[in-house]
Amino acid sequence: MYTPRSLLPSVLVACVGFAPAAPEPAPAHTVTEDGDRVHIAGTALEASIRKKGYVSGVEAASLLDRKTGARDLGFGLDIVDWIMEPGSDEAYRDTLTGDLPYVFNNLHHGKRAKRSIEGPQICTQAKALKPTVIRGADFVAVKQDHTYALAAPGKKTGSKWEQTLVFPKGKRYFVSADKVTAANASDAMFLRIDMPGHIRHKSGDTFSAVYLSYHGKIGPTEFEKDFAPDEKFLYTRDDKNVPRRIIRAYHIRDPKTGTDGPWLAGMTLDPGAVYEAWCHQRGYVCMIEEIGGRPVKAGESFGAAFVVGYFDSIEEMEKVYDEFAGNRGLEVTEKGWKLTKAP
Repeated sequence: MYTPRSLLPSVLVACVGFAPAAPEPAPAHTVTEDGDRVHIAGTALEASIRKKGYVSGVEAASLLDRKTGARDLGFGLDIVDWIMEPGSDEAYRDTLTGDLPYVFNNLHHGKRAKRSIEGPQICTQAKALKPTVIRGADFVAVKQDHTYALAAPGKKTGSKWEQTLVFPKGKRYFVSADKVTAANASDAMFLRIDMPGHIRHKSGDTFSAVYLSYHGKIGPTEFEKDFAPDEKFLYTRDDKNVPRRIIRAYHIRDPKTGTDGPWLAGMTLDPGAVYEAWCHQRGYVCMIEEIGGRPVKAGESFGAAFVVGYFDSIEEMEKVYDEFAGNRGLEVTEKGWKLTKAP
């Protein structure tokens, strides 16, 4: 049929007007938020970050591996404590306020003398944080911080802790970093954290092995009785012999069936950032890590970056570790995220 030229534009407009619109890309994650927590749900991983109560890091038992249904076994992941240094507070312990006193020569802390520079312990005493969510095209990030409000005699308050957590699309792990900007000077200042996190169990029923890259595999029978952190499996940095990797992991198993699940690993991406690392039994397997332990001047910053999450094998952990190795910091904007050499 012949169509007059005068009608062609309207015909074309009509055709264009009925063309289907391109579908919007699905978001990498679903983020829900209320007064108590931020919850992040992705295709591979779910996690919650608490705003109140036991704060910092990822909330206990909230890190869900969608592939296997496994959850973390402790009290949270990348959980943060005090700013500390070597030495004893015995001479002035009775003058310390809050939770600054640090008692050693016991099963909880061992015999190595340490003292708090600033507190309180963030996870139990900060009470509330104000996490900020950053949404990118293929990730979701959370940033949070706290300024320390207690100090030992002769020290100032005001050091700032900052934490960044990034959840990349489709990954069974998250990337994190902890940074301290110091208000005080110290010959060996360090930040104490849980990395990846502790292991709750009854006679080793929830895990079949612990893996420490600087030691090897450890069976659950080693953790049937309490022992001090400096009694077994203690890592202390030797700058002449720093390990290639710092990977600390546990192999989850079903306590009812005994079936092994995935490994949950915490990987410190620059081994030289780790001052000391515990793996001992104190009612649960305690996986404390101390970051820093080097001279710091007031106004300077120190910290470390990590990968935390689920893996099917030690070989897979090592492959991911080597992809990100050598970094201590993490930067993020809506346009993207990147690991950095400096904290």
